[in-house]
Amino acid sequence: MKKPSNIGGQAVMEGIMMRHKDKYAVGVRRPDQGIEVKIEDYKSVFGKSEILKKPIIRGVVSFIDSLVVGTKCLMYSAEIAADEEDEDEAKKNEQLSEEELARKKRKEDKMFKVLLYVTVAISVLISVGAFMFLPYFLASLIRKVGASEVLVTVLEAFVKLALFMLYMYLISRTKDIQRTFMYHGAEHKCINCVESGMPLTVENVMKSSRQHKRCGTSFLFLVMFVSIILHFVFVFVPVYWGRLLGRLLMVPVVAGISFEIIQWAGRKDNKFADIVSKPGMAMQKLTTKEPTADMAEVAIKAVEAVFDWKNYLKEEFGYVETEGADSDETK
Repeated sequence: MKKPSNIGGQAVMEGIMMRHKDKYAVGVRRPDQGIEVKIEDYKSVFGKSEILKKPIIRGVVSFIDSLVVGTKCLMYSAEIAADEEDEDEAKKNEQLSEEELARKKRKEDKMFKVLLYVTVAISVLISVGAFMFLPYFLASLIRKVGASEVLVTVLEAFVKLALFMLYMYLISRTKDIQRTFMYHGAEHKCINCVESGMPLTVENVMKSSRQHKRCGTSFLFLVMFVSIILHFVFVFVPVYWGRLLGRLLMVPVVAGISFEIIQWAGRKDNKFADIVSKPGMAMQKLTTKEPTADMAEVAIKAVEAVFDWKNYLKEEFGYVETEGADSDETK
C-alpha cells in the first residue's frame, strides 16, 4: 500500500526539481556528466497569510507559485546544462573589481526576476487564451446555423479536449521535449519508489511506476474537465461578452477546485480515487517516458537534498537499514 510523502517535483532541462515542505532542490546533469544540485527555500509570491491556506484559495496560490518556481528552475537548468559561462564572459569578469562584480550580479538578478515574471504572465495568458477562450470562440461559430447556447457549450467541451490532447500529442513527439519527458518519468519513479516503501536506489527507482496521481498532467486534465462542467453556468448569461468575462473570472475557481481534487486523490488509496485519477494518469503516457539509470540518479540526488527518505521509510514502513548492503529491507 502506498503512503503519501508530500514530495512534489518537475522535470527541467537535463534534470529534475524536487520539493518538500519549505525547501526545493534542482538537480541537473552538467556537460561534464557531474550532477549540480542547488537547494533553495520555497517562498510563496503571495506571502504567508492564513487566508491563503483556505480550500480553493490555496489551489490558486499553489498553481501560481508552481509556475514561478518551475520557470525559475527551468531557466537555471538551461544555464547549467548549456555550460554556465563562456570564456569571453569569464575573462570580462576577471577584469572587474569585487564591487563591480557585485553590482553586475545585482543587475543580472533584477533582470532575471523581471524575465521570470514576464515569462509566467505570458504563459498564463497563452494558456487561458488557447484552452479557455479559443474553444468557446470556435464552438460559437455554429450559432450561424441556429444552434442554442447549450449546444455551443457542449461543442466547446469537445473542442477543448481535442485541442488539449492534440497539444499534448504534438509536444510529446518533439525530440528535445522527449528527454525532458524521460526526466519527468524519473521524477515519478523516484517518488513512487519512496511512497511504495522501497529504499531509494537506482535499481528500485527504475522498476517503479512512471505514473503518479499528483502529476501536473493530471492537474491540467482536471482543469479541462472542471471548466467544462462549470462553464454550463454561463448558458444562462444572455450577453456574449458576459459569457467570455465569466470564463475569465472562473479560471481561479477552476484551478482551485482541480487542486483540491488532485490533492484528495493523491492522499487516498482506494478504488474511487483510482477511478478519478485514471484519465489523467492515462494522459501521462504522453508526458512521461522511460528514463535511463543516470536520469534516475539525478532524481535521487534531488530528493535526498530536501527529504530524509530513510527516516520516512522507518516511520511509515518500519524500514531497517542493513549495514554494508545495497538492498536494504523493510519489515
